[in-house]
Amino acid sequence: MTIASDPAKQPPSVSRAPASAWTPFRHRAFALLWSATLISNIGTWMHDVGAGWLMTTLTPSPAVIALVQAATTAPIFLFALFAGALADRVDKKRLLIIVNIFMAAVAGLMALTVQWGLMTPPLLVAFTFALGAGAAFMAPAWQAIVPGLVPREALQPAIALNSMGINIARAIGPAIAGFLIASVGLAAPFLANLASLLIIILALFVWKPENSREEKLPPEPIFAAMLTGLRHAFYNDALKATLVRALGFFFCASAYWALLPLIAKGVDDDLLGGEAQLYGVLLTSTGAAAVIGALTLPYLRKAMSAGALVSIGTIGTALALFIFAVFPYTLAAIIGSVLAGMSWIAVLTSLNVSAQTSLPNWVRARGLAVLLMVFFGSMTLGATVWGQVAETMSIASALLAPAIGLLIILPFIRTVKLGLGENLDLTPAMHWAALPSLPTNASDRGPVMIMIDYLIKDEDRAEFLEAVHKLKGERYRDGAYEWGIAQAAENANQCTEYFFVSSWLEHERQHTRVTHADRDLQAEVLKFHHGDVAPRVTHLIAPLLKGLTT
Repeated sequence: MTIASDPAKQPPSVSRAPASAWTPFRHRAFALLWSATLISNIGTWMHDVGAGWLMTTLTPSPAVIALVQAATTAPIFLFALFAGALADRVDKKRLLIIVNIFMAAVAGLMALTVQWGLMTPPLLVAFTFALGAGAAFMAPAWQAIVPGLVPREALQPAIALNSMGINIARAIGPAIAGFLIASVGLAAPFLANLASLLIIILALFVWKPENSREEKLPPEPIFAAMLTGLRHAFYNDALKATLVRALGFFFCASAYWALLPLIAKGVDDDLLGGEAQLYGVLLTSTGAAAVIGALTLPYLRKAMSAGALVSIGTIGTALALFIFAVFPYTLAAIIGSVLAGMSWIAVLTSLNVSAQTSLPNWVRARGLAVLLMVFFGSMTLGATVWGQVAETMSIASALLAPAIGLLIILPFIRTVKLGLGENLDLTPAMHWAALPSLPTNASDRGPVMIMIDYLIKDEDRAEFLEAVHKLKGERYRDGAYEWGIAQAAENANQCTEYFFVSSWLEHERQHTRVTHADRDLQAEVLKFHHGDVAPRVTHLIAPLLKGLTT
């Protein structure tokens, strides 16, 4: 590696005109996959409505009914990191096709089970868990391909459009599901979900992704890749801020989604004349409001920060939960759903954009998987907790408690800044010098210790140490598992930075991961080096094992 940093080679700052809300549709691949995803999400929401309502016909227990929401979200919490590591090392198109075929098979079997009258609460939870597992393996790969469908300046509207598509589906799917349940039967939403999955499989076969840069290095071992992803997330301040805000919001906000079937049952429905229809109307109201919110977000972002939008969405969600708890009437429930939908889209889109812009491509799926783990882990825990509160106390209590919780935690988490990665250049800098080649059968030797010797004047030492400790996070983010700084006993002006990576091959990967933003951090450290030549870099590698030939 080299640590020379030539300012003349730094990428020029590019002033980009803000993209409109519709810019991503100019790109054919995005338009194709967005349309197919919209249809698939309509089927998913029809399934969710059918599953939630089916469970209310199988058991009156609020805790068991809330398990449908928990069974949907728990697999994503359990499998997302493994799925993210898998998506970062295999062909994403092929992975998405295989996962959707699996989900289509589960949806078809579930529809037959309902049609034949064989469904039971445990079976329903099991089918829901299986579909949730499919979603867990699909979500990181799906989110990770978005930056490849549009240019960087169109990324934020692309993410907003994806969220808007989900909420268009939420507006359409529940209404269709309610109609099908009432007119055709409970198996109809599950058959519709099967059809929507077949459509997205067809779209994936049609989609031709652009050829990415050929990867010269072999992929990381899957479990090592998971550990690297977790380490990157822990030392990525922009992503950590997003995770903190997500954790604080979704645990409490999960009460709305987990208890909505019970909210519909508890409303004095003097207007629509049917609980299933009211349930569909409430979900449709939420989705329609979210679509309106998605269309207004670009204008709101001009006036306020992402953090402010999340704070407003948090207050709106708390107010919606309060309305549901205190006013059990149709009109109030619809108003609460509208408020919940607009609040939800403001928070979800802001957090998603903040996460996407904080991640370089090489670890994007794993970083987004960590966000999904926090998101769905919070939703799963919240659904379970609020279901138990509703079981032991009352539905009103299970709605008021999270509403109060959101207002209590807001002052503490609103100081955590979002969007810290939006102005960072996270493209590979590729400015480290090429490493000497090792024999093929020795490239996985390790661990490897890298030492960098700086010459620092006495008066600069304090500032140097402050700067080099900022560099610590970069080393960990890009693959190091241990880092330190030491002063030579023989020369008080020599300070040595050292870090360890697991193997020579991992250090080769580290060379490809360093971004232009990382290069800027390194340049800040190099300002304090006063030697006539660049700091000396030494690589120490574990010796050959007995019997290993070169």
